[in-house]
Amino acid sequence: MDLSRIGEAALVAREGRRLEAYRDSVGIWTIGVGHTAAAGPPLPRAGLRITAAECDAIFARDIARFVRTVDQALPAPLPQHAFDALVSLAFNIGPAAFLRSTVLRRLRAGDREGAAEAMLMWNRPAVLIPRRQAEVDQFRTPYETALPRARRGDPQPVAAPAPVRPDTPAAPPIAAAPPAGWLARLRAWLGGSR
Repeated sequence: MDLSRIGEAALVAREGRRLEAYRDSVGIWTIGVGHTAAAGPPLPRAGLRITAAECDAIFARDIARFVRTVDQALPAPLPQHAFDALVSLAFNIGPAAFLRSTVLRRLRAGDREGAAEAMLMWNRPAVLIPRRQAEVDQFRTPYETALPRARRGDPQPVAAPAPVRPDTPAAPPIAAAPPAGWLARLRAWLGGSR
């Protein structure tokens, strides 16, 4: 499976997208879309700035690792909304923590509801609680029913914009417009103007 555009939009809304390094809620230097030194270069530090294109490339590299980790760890495919929620959780807690988590243990035991409840255990620092609640809502709720929110309590759900990751397939191209004058010639041939 792969992360959907809606899942990507929710994750980016949860993490934020910052082109200048900053300290996150627990003091870890971060840049781009949740990129830390644990993910590899560039190593975020005071004063580091990146371009939007660099941010997109770093995120594409980072997220691929988490998508692969979640996909390979699951005992069976999940609905897209549930998979996306797990990628968001893994991105935030790290691949090793996800692989050791009660969330994954319960999924492997066939207990999806128990897995959703276990997601709420990852609640420190407290600023993460609305994010976890939103991830649980996303895990439980098909996209056809409701689009996810970045955090529970957000007034609007996330939208699925153009992809942030350069390798995400674009929408199919729109058919080319007919040549200029084509409609006028057709109307004339039909014997009237409309």
